Amino acid sequence: MAAPDKNISFPLPHYHRLCFLKNIITNPNIIVGDYTYYDDFEDVKNFEKNVKYHFDFVGDKLIIGKFCMLASSVTFIMNGANHLSKSVSSYPFAVFGGDWSEAMEGKSYPTKGDTVIGNDVWIGYNATIMPGVQIGDGAIIASNATVVRDVEPYTIVGGNPAQEIRKRFSQEDIERLLALRWWDWDVDQISAKVQQLTGNDISQLLLDN
Repeated sequence: MAAPDKNISFPLPHYHRLCFLKNIITNPNIIVGDYTYYDDFEDVKNFEKNVKYHFDFVGDKLIIGKFCMLASSVTFIMNGANHLSKSVSSYPFAVFGGDWSEAMEGKSYPTKGDTVIGNDVWIGYNATIMPGVQIGDGAIIASNATVVRDVEPYTIVGGNPAQEIRKRFSQEDIERLLALRWWDWDVDQISAKVQQLTGNDISQLLLDN
């Protein structure tokens, strides 16, 4: 037996609604790590359609780590959706040209930078991630959550706006896991440790590492 091939699009035979995401992405500003998968009720091509307001001229990136689990209808709102919020009006006059073409001279639309999803992150069905959010390694985002601020590693959040529900592990164990960075191991080493990775005893995972 061998580990799944990270370079194939559809790792489950005869099932094309789950993909290793990096192998189907066409947008160079979406960067995805090995073994991260996306499961869609209809068509995996919906993933890029659900990365909204991702305009080339803005230049922001969506960066997703390794071994992430992304459910159907997960949506990422990118910085191209931003309007002025501290001005008298939020209306994008300059977009429509004519006498309004210079409305933004000397000004710029707000941006919150790249959206970064860590490693081993599970994002549930119909969750929405807002621009510039950073989600830490090992976090879990509940179904239908709207994430408007950063999420700490190994934290479960839910709701709109998303709030912390609980930590997955003690702070000591979280620090041990972040130091271990199992997702960066050689795939053979990961294969040798899948029983420990799917178990509850972190100390067993740490043995011989």
